[in-house]
Amino acid sequence: MPLKQDIENRGQDTRRRILEAAMLRFAQHTYEETKLRDIAADVGVDVALVHRSFGSKEKLFTEVVNIAVQPQRLFAGERDELTARLTARIMEPSLDQALRVIDPLDILVRNLLSPEAIPLLREVLVRDVITPLVPKLDDLAPQRAALLAACLVGISIFRHVLRTEPLQGEVDDHLEMLIANIIDVSIGNSPAVPPPPSPKVSKPGASSKVRGSSRGRSS
Repeated sequence: MPLKQDIENRGQDTRRRILEAAMLRFAQHTYEETKLRDIAADVGVDVALVHRSFGSKEKLFTEVVNIAVQPQRLFAGERDELTARLTARIMEPSLDQALRVIDPLDILVRNLLSPEAIPLLREVLVRDVITPLVPKLDDLAPQRAALLAACLVGISIFRHVLRTEPLQGEVDDHLEMLIANIIDVSIGNSPAVPPPPSPKVSKPGASSKVRGSSRGRSS
């Protein structure tokens, strides 16, 4: 292998390890608690290399969020593919799609009250989620895109962080249909009609017993 290519490959590997360590740090600690020197120590490199690779903690955090969520993969298809893609993402286990290291929701929940992280999260949300969605939608597209993002985050938190019991069915066709309907309404599609619940079948003779007992009590 040529020396230049070998150096580039080692540089890419170091960058990946820095991103992985940063993802773990930002998922376990707030933005303010996370220090570049700690990330560098986790990787075993000088903190100056982290600065050279990413520029600043703000840029590193933004890239970590983007890598963890991978919104470009979710929104890469056509509009008629959106509902299936997004529903599948909510229903499946929630590890990040790139390095498979952490649950992206851990970064979000950990930093929701962080004064320094909130503007960065908002920037990523607008730039990487809402803006790519807008061209795929019709009337009230920015509002629909923001509403859809809010629904996706809310459902995911209830399902994967709070683990709310009614949303815990791993294979639940009715739950999947309900989530798909919410997404359809948000993006302006006509929601699918969920199948009606199966009627309860009475056991033979059950009604006659009830009627008979009623007559017996009234006589």
